[in-house]
Amino acid sequence: MQLGIMGTGNVAQTLARRWSAAGHQITFGSRDPASKSALDAPVTSLAAAVADNDVVVNATPGSATLELVAGIGAAAFAGKVLVDVANASTPSFELVYPNSSLAEKLQAALPAAKVVKTMNTAAMSVMTEPATLPPSSVFVSGDDAGAKAAVTSLLRDFGWPDGCIVDLGGIGSARGPEHYFLMFVALMQSLRTPGFNIRLVT
Repeated sequence: MQLGIMGTGNVAQTLARRWSAAGHQITFGSRDPASKSALDAPVTSLAAAVADNDVVVNATPGSATLELVAGIGAAAFAGKVLVDVANASTPSFELVYPNSSLAEKLQAALPAAKVVKTMNTAAMSVMTEPATLPPSSVFVSGDDAGAKAAVTSLLRDFGWPDGCIVDLGGIGSARGPEHYFLMFVALMQSLRTPGFNIRLVT
C-alpha cells in the first residue's frame, strides 16, 4: 500500500519505519520538504503527500492540524482515507476541543474524506510494537466501514490481533479516546514511563 504521512516528527517516523518494514511504500509530507532530506523515505509537500496517496495519515501536532488541512484544501482529500492519530492539546496538556474531537472537526471540514481515528491512546512506540506488552487494546472510530477495514489491516501489520482491535463506531465516538489523553498524561506522570497501555476486558 502507498501511504502518505503528514508530518515528519517522531510519531511520523515511527509509523513510517514500522509500515515500511511491513512492505508499504511511504511518503512524508512536510511544510518544508527541502530541510528533511535525512529521512528514510521521500519527503514532499503536504499537498503532494495527500494528492499522491489514497491513504493519508495525520501525524501533525493536533492543535495545528485544522489550519494545515485548510491550507491544502478540502478538495484534495475527497475520497481519501484519512487516518488521524493526533491528540489536540495545549502546551499545558489541556484539550483543544473539550466538547468535541479533532477527528470530528476533520470530518466536518473534509466531508468527502473518510476520517478514521486510531492509535492515540498510547505512546506510538507501543502502538507500533504491541507485542512489547501483554495483550492490550487499540481503538478505531469512523463513519466508513471500508475505511475502518483498511485501517484495521494496517494495525494488523504492527501485530495487533483482531481481538485487541476495538471498533467504537462512528466518528462521534472519537471524542472518547481523544479525551483519554488527560488520563494518559496522568498515568505517564505517575508511572514515570510511556511504556504502558490499557486493555478492554468484558
